[in-house]
Amino acid sequence: MDSTKAEVGYSHGGFSLDSTGAGAVSRGFDVFRHGWQTQVGDGFPLPTFSRATTGDFRVRSRVAKVRDVAITDLDSASVIRTAGTPYGYADQARMYVVRRGVWSLGGGPDRAEHTVPAGQFLLRHGPPLHFGAAPHTTVQILTLPSAVFDVRLRNRSFTASAGSAEMRLLLAHTNMVHATVTDLGPAGVHAAHGAMIELAKAVVAGRFDDAEAALRPPLVEAAKVLADSHLADPELSAAMLAGELNVSVRTLQRAFTVAGESVTSYIRHRRLEEARRALATRSRLPSVAELAAYWQFSDSSHFVRAFKKRYGQTPVEYARSVRAAGP
Repeated sequence: MDSTKAEVGYSHGGFSLDSTGAGAVSRGFDVFRHGWQTQVGDGFPLPTFSRATTGDFRVRSRVAKVRDVAITDLDSASVIRTAGTPYGYADQARMYVVRRGVWSLGGGPDRAEHTVPAGQFLLRHGPPLHFGAAPHTTVQILTLPSAVFDVRLRNRSFTASAGSAEMRLLLAHTNMVHATVTDLGPAGVHAAHGAMIELAKAVVAGRFDDAEAALRPPLVEAAKVLADSHLADPELSAAMLAGELNVSVRTLQRAFTVAGESVTSYIRHRRLEEARRALATRSRLPSVAELAAYWQFSDSSHFVRAFKKRYGQTPVEYARSVRAAGP
């Protein structure tokens, strides 16, 4: 189970669980509850679950928290059913995105029952509802501050297709958050949180206009987080990032251009930055050829020219100046 990094102003953490294997079922729910309480926290209280669920908790799950947003992925091999919902955190909204099976909710003030089949999502604004699912159901639950959405949605629920471009982009981003949440620093937490908020708003708005200014910043930030985790990958490119984020290359490039740079220049500058850090911090000075190869420059000459243009010194000159300065 991953450890949480929680600091004032950018609380975040995550954990994963697979209780579908032999020997894991009897303690599966206790492990899940402990992970939730220690990694996610009191801002997102767990509901009370039925005895049938706690006694036979066969799920694959991953949970991430980024400030006031929580992402819960559940892939269940057993029945999941609540026996009561907690109080005191009604000022939240939940988005249930069903990928397989059927997710059911009910027990709200209006007593309405909601059934969400695969390929649909339900947004609930207000107090949580009882929920349940048959075995072999896969769902993502995104918990957000209610202020994200229009006041006209208050204490209401609505269902829509989960196949929109907005939803594909949101799901791509939440997958990245799951993969990186425990390693994010303050800037990464801020970017990941902002992107989720803006993309969730775009899903509800029911439109994705790649010329809309409000969506460009979160798209750029999501691309940067993804690029930063693949800087040494020879396949890293605008096309790869666009594919992972489920947008066109043109859309991604336009968003970066508005932000004042290109995708290619961002990747090159970040690679140079990491190369410079290696020259300044490693006890063994890496060779120019090693750095050029590792950070995906075509050859040593190209790397040296790019480094000098960026920092005003060749890599060797920079390394010597750092060592001459000393601690």
